[in-house]
Amino acid sequence: MARKPAAGTRERILDAAAHLFDQRGVHAVGMQQIIDEAGCGKQLLYREFPGKDQLVVAYLERSAEAWDRIVTGVCTAVDAPEDRLVELVRAVQGMAPNSRGCPLRNTHAEFPDPDHPAHQVSLRHFRRVREQLRDLARRTPAADPDRLGDRIMLIIDGVYVNGSTLGSTGAAEAAVGLAGDVVRAEIAAAVG
Repeated sequence: MARKPAAGTRERILDAAAHLFDQRGVHAVGMQQIIDEAGCGKQLLYREFPGKDQLVVAYLERSAEAWDRIVTGVCTAVDAPEDRLVELVRAVQGMAPNSRGCPLRNTHAEFPDPDHPAHQVSLRHFRRVREQLRDLARRTPAADPDRLGDRIMLIIDGVYVNGSTLGSTGAAEAAVGLAGDVVRAEIAAAVG
């Protein structure tokens, strides 16, 4: 009879893979490195994740869930929809410097084939993020809420890129102020 993996094994493997993928990128990390990092056997890894693609998809899904927790946290803590948009930028600005950037953006760039499951997961995520931001913007008095949501998304994209390249000395810190300016301008356009 096959032994049942210890509780938390899947998460431990996923933690190890995420750590390595976040540091080096998905293509640069081999399965043996993940086995070594997780301190598990090859059979155990492949029992939990039959191949690297499945592991990468789980990593991306976990990253997407982390974004959803950020959105939920901001929406719970902040009442005004226009302030929520700015706070989402602030949340990203706090995470992006001194990281490799957004795991979903990075992995999407590593898998340009539209049929690859990693590409599909990341693309679905960004379509959903765009809709989340547009939905929040539709709750504001902005003249063109979809444009406002898209502008906030572009600011967030820029924060990840700038933070990952220039770190804490980069321009990412200015993103929160820029988001506030964009929100105010969109609302003023509706009033004017």
